[in-house]
Amino acid sequence: NLPLITNPQNLAYVIYTSGSTGRPKGTLLAHCNVSRLMRATEQWFHFNDHDVWTLFHSYAFDFSVWEIFGALLHGGKLLMVPRDIARATDDFYRLLCDHRVTVLNQTPSAFRQLMGFACEQADSGERDLALRHVIFGGEALAVETLQPWFARFGDQTPQLTNMYGITETTVHVTYRPITTADQQGSPIGERIHDLSWYVLDGEGRPVAPGCSGELYIGRAGLARGYLGRPGLTAERFVPDPYDEQGGGRLYRTGDLARYRTDGNIEYVGRIDHQVKIRGFRIELGEIESQLNAQAEVKEAVVIAQQMGEAGGQQLVAYVVPSDSTFVEEAVDAEVQNAFKADVKAQLQVVLPEYMVPNQYVLLDKLP
Repeated sequence: NLPLITNPQNLAYVIYTSGSTGRPKGTLLAHCNVSRLMRATEQWFHFNDHDVWTLFHSYAFDFSVWEIFGALLHGGKLLMVPRDIARATDDFYRLLCDHRVTVLNQTPSAFRQLMGFACEQADSGERDLALRHVIFGGEALAVETLQPWFARFGDQTPQLTNMYGITETTVHVTYRPITTADQQGSPIGERIHDLSWYVLDGEGRPVAPGCSGELYIGRAGLARGYLGRPGLTAERFVPDPYDEQGGGRLYRTGDLARYRTDGNIEYVGRIDHQVKIRGFRIELGEIESQLNAQAEVKEAVVIAQQMGEAGGQQLVAYVVPSDSTFVEEAVDAEVQNAFKADVKAQLQVVLPEYMVPNQYVLLDKLP
């Protein structure tokens, strides 16, 4: 055996998340963050060496940390899903059935596509799922969208679980099994026991039940900070005034939340301009910064818009061209489309695919 040269406090990985200034921030996570996550959640899931997990998500997305080490630390099997299969619902469903996958991790938007196909296939009886757990993360879950699944499969096998989390707090913060009794909203449940959390107002004081405030997370899961960004680290990782031993830290999530009457916490939204689309955290300002850096663009604003129930949220860029002739009524649509294609192509060079807007609207000025 080789000598052990690492300790639990050593850095395990860095995952970059979007930044509002156009500069992504690298979040520093240690080995102990991951190992304690698995120990602290074992009481709920009872993963074992017979489980088959899918690596569905990119390793640049922290949901993959849960998938990879959830399988390996329990001696289970990790099935790496090819990108083309992950994007084809029918092929992905067949893969789940053929390999007898028992643990599936999904963003709610990805699961909605799978759910419709699975309900149809269940009626045909050609293939059966072997799922024990479906675990949601990466974006807000609207429980009312799960009713077709419950009507066909019930709420016990598999167990559907909502887990709210953030990269800076090591993947997951909460646990909430979802049942047919849940009708609407986005309940995020109870916190993992080795974490602390508070819903605070703008002065750092606890808010009353039912009132919205910013969610702060503390204790075991917190990241070391941001790589090479001491100022930003100090801004987001603040002293914990409720730590009796002293020296504790809290992470300011930027998420709005409120206590429900049953004592659980419900996700409300964001306090800034950050959005989550298909599980990816996106600072709209980062995209705007890259758009405004293009010589052809005078001004730009990017927003997330709902494109119908099936289309989900998509990024839309509103662009004022530097050359005002592009927005004159007499300009041919092909010319405008060529301009939009050029703007998009330049973004694809400097931004990951999930941050490149789907739609572009040309304006003579911003309202």
